[in-house]
Amino acid sequence: MTKARVIALYLPQYHPIPENDEWWGKGFTEWTNVGKAKPLFRGHYQPRVPADLGYYDLRLPEVREAQAELAREAGVEAFCYYHYWFGDGKQLLERPFNEVLASGKPDFPFCLCWANHSWTNKTWLKSHTFAENKMLMEQRYLGEKDYTEHFYSVLPAFKDKRYVTVDGKPMFTVYDTLNFDDLPTFLTTWRRLATENGLKGIYFVGMVPSTLSFTLDSSGQRKTAIPNLESSATIFNYVLGLGFDAVNSFGKRRGEMLSSNKYLDLFKTGLRRMGLKIGADKYDYAKTVCNFFAPEDAWENVFPSIFPQWDRTARIGNVDGIYINSTPEKFEKHVRKAINVVKNKQPEHQIIFLKSWNEWAEGNYVEPDIKYGKGYINALCNAIKHGEKSNK
Repeated sequence: MTKARVIALYLPQYHPIPENDEWWGKGFTEWTNVGKAKPLFRGHYQPRVPADLGYYDLRLPEVREAQAELAREAGVEAFCYYHYWFGDGKQLLERPFNEVLASGKPDFPFCLCWANHSWTNKTWLKSHTFAENKMLMEQRYLGEKDYTEHFYSVLPAFKDKRYVTVDGKPMFTVYDTLNFDDLPTFLTTWRRLATENGLKGIYFVGMVPSTLSFTLDSSGQRKTAIPNLESSATIFNYVLGLGFDAVNSFGKRRGEMLSSNKYLDLFKTGLRRMGLKIGADKYDYAKTVCNFFAPEDAWENVFPSIFPQWDRTARIGNVDGIYINSTPEKFEKHVRKAINVVKNKQPEHQIIFLKSWNEWAEGNYVEPDIKYGKGYINALCNAIKHGEKSNK
């Protein structure tokens, strides 16, 4: 019997830190924007209000235990904590995971995703394209010495019995694979250090969209191009060629363009980037997510993503598309389709990334809310159990 390995991306932003106090005001967390969100049209589900866990604070171990219990109930294998390392030892939002690691609780599997992107004043702020994009914390790549320091900072996690492995190696995901010019040095350094420290290696997963509005030549230079919605082979092979063991495919833009008109979609996106207020696109959830999976998501070394919902109103107002008509029942169908995509892979590789466990300001979560309760938790559980029975 095999079971899909659902790995849930986990945002550790729900606790105050000095930097956010300085940038956004005393006590700022993700909940600040979540609570202020307003509906933009009739029937728009905003604001999103948490139910069972309330407006929690991740400094509390009781909250982290309750999250793990819900994840077990849902059939989630592990949390994939977003991890922030900006270079020269600078981290942010590290406290919740550090406490999980140090305390041994919750006794629930985990892995890390390096969210290697800069923070600007648009990170958690409603704004438009012409607003000043002020750098708050720059992502820097400082070479082998810094990569070595970074490795040793996470080595205790890699050696923890709870850490997720693939092919006997700890799995480490890199968020931005296309803007990391020194990637080969980083990958080589960490693989060497892993073997020197008694590990079998590192299983590197690169996140990447399933389709791009540019192509990459052999030197990595970008050229504008119409997105290829028939195949993701070119971009997946490019990322694998950089040295990753696997790809985490992100089918959002593919699904959106296939559920609407590709050229009209690109035109509207261009207008928004020019700062024109044309209102948010509304994407029907079921029609959109049914097109998330590219043919290449069935490759052995490609791990697809599933979405429960998507609505970034709380963060950026109406400058991004809003998914409407999402329900737990429709989410369950989406998950079943993803499980069907991966079912013929080796059991170790039947990985599906859930985006996300708790990104409330993106309307992208499965934690209970006052509208659906534990509906999305139950839907995920039902889909995974159905997949197990199909694989018997």
